[in-house]
Formats: sequence, structure tokens, C-alpha cells
Amino acid sequence: MSRPATPEWGTLSLILACYGAWLAVIFSLPVWLAIPAMGLVAALHSSLTHEVLHGHPFRSRWLNEALMALPLTLFIPYQRFRDLHLAHHRDETLTDPYDDPESNYLDPKVWGGLAGWQRRILRMNNTLLGRITLGPAIGQFMFTRDEVRGLLRGDPAILRAWALHLPGVAVVLWVVGHSGMPIWAFVLSAYVGLGLVKIRTFLEHRAHEKAGARTVIIEDRGPLAFLFLNNNLHVVHHMNPGAPWYRLPALYRADKEQYLNRNESYTYRSYAEIFRTYLWRAKDPVSHPLWPKD
Repeated sequence: MSRPATPEWGTLSLILACYGAWLAVIFSLPVWLAIPAMGLVAALHSSLTHEVLHGHPFRSRWLNEALMALPLTLFIPYQRFRDLHLAHHRDETLTDPYDDPESNYLDPKVWGGLAGWQRRILRMNNTLLGRITLGPAIGQFMFTRDEVRGLLRGDPAILRAWALHLPGVAVVLWVVGHSGMPIWAFVLSAYVGLGLVKIRTFLEHRAHEKAGARTVIIEDRGPLAFLFLNNNLHVVHHMNPGAPWYRLPALYRADKEQYLNRNESYTYRSYAEIFRTYLWRAKDPVSHPLWPKD
């Protein structure tokens, strides 16, 4: 992973602004407005966490990770997100039901063994509306299940990640407890934030025989592009994982043809197009369409 030669002050400023927005929301807004506002802040914090795990804004890893000591989305330890996401960046295993930690596909044999009600829920989760509303709960259930299994195996990385995560959660909830926002409302807002992030991850990878063609470009330049720190240009990020978020649009403009050739024009013009097309309709099957491998 490349490290910035000089501090990225814009990214640091955005991180500090995100924490400032957290405090402003929980101490100044009425609950009915604080929940959606904090959902936006939580989604931005998740995007910034992704930026930090890729080596921004400082050369020092410990300093970068210290910036994420307060987990505004509550549910996933930073170090687990880091380790699993970096494993996801092996393009040759993208969408693999076993080797890609962020795959939404299942092995057809696993799919065939599920109960009818489980299949219905997972089919709903493959619509955009389902991914936003059900996705955080389904993802958290599967993540927690795997974490418990890892803890029972005595995995020290999992134990260390949770040991660092829980004090941060305690501090966040202590601060919230002294604000005008009830704890339940803050937890709900964290869920809302994770649901917003699911808009970005909904179709950013597809099953395809060619590894380079599995990653999407969404040419959106609106509010969601900012909320996701330009990771809608996802193939640009995968090809330049050390590039900071604010450089991704220029990289795409400078070599658009290369990126579209690589991903075989797996592209959408905007998130509005995606909402129109997939809000009620599944884009992909749950069962991996190219599995098992030859």
C-alpha cells in the first residue's frame, strides 16, 4: 500500500468536520431530524474509514487508525473492516463466495440447502430497496456469526480488534448519553448510515469470467458521489487503491477509455438510473451464476 508523501490536509479536515457534525447533530437537533442527519454523518464516517484503511491522510499507520478510534457506525471494528476489505482487493477472487469477504453471492450448493423463508429474504436483499433496509441486518448477522466462529477458534486478530473497538463504542455512547439524542435513536441512525452505504456496494461488483470486468463505474457527480468519496468510480479505486478520494475523478477523466475497456463498459450514468432500474428488482441472483469454477 502506498503512503502519501505529505499529509493530506483536505482529508484530515473532512474527518474532523465529520466528528464536528456528529457533535452538532446530537447536541442541537430534535430527534426526528437528528436520526436522518446522523445517518448521513455515519455514512460519511464509513467512507472516511475506508479512506483511512487505504493509507490516508498520513504516512503513519497508527496515526491514521487513531483517527478512527470513535466508531460512529458502532457495529464493525475498524481492524476487522480493514483486514477483510484489503482481502477483498484481490481482484482475482472478486465475487468468490468463499475468498471474497464482501461477496453477496452464495455457492449454489449452499443456496440449494436454504429454507424457503431464507431464500425469500435473500432475494429481497438483492433488490436495492431490500439492500438498503434489510442489508445492514443481514450483513451484521453474517459478520457476527463469522466473528464468533473465529473467536472460538482463538483467532488473535479478531480478539484484538474487538478489544480496541468496544472502548471506542463506550466513549461514543457516553457522549451520546450526555446529549439530547436518545441512545436508541443514535443506534437507529447508525443503521440508517449503513443502509446508505449499501447503495454504493449494491452493484459495485458483478460475476464475470474476467476479473477486470467485475468492478463498476457509476459516473454520478452528485451528493451520493461525495458521500461515498467518489468510490462510485470503483474500478478507478481498485486500479489505484492508494489514490486519495479527491483524485479519482481526474484519474477517470484522464484515462476513461482504459477503465471502460478494463471493465468491459460495466457502467451506469447515475444513481438515479440505478434507483429507477433496481429499486424493486434484483440485479443479480443470490446463487453465483459462474460457480463452481472450472
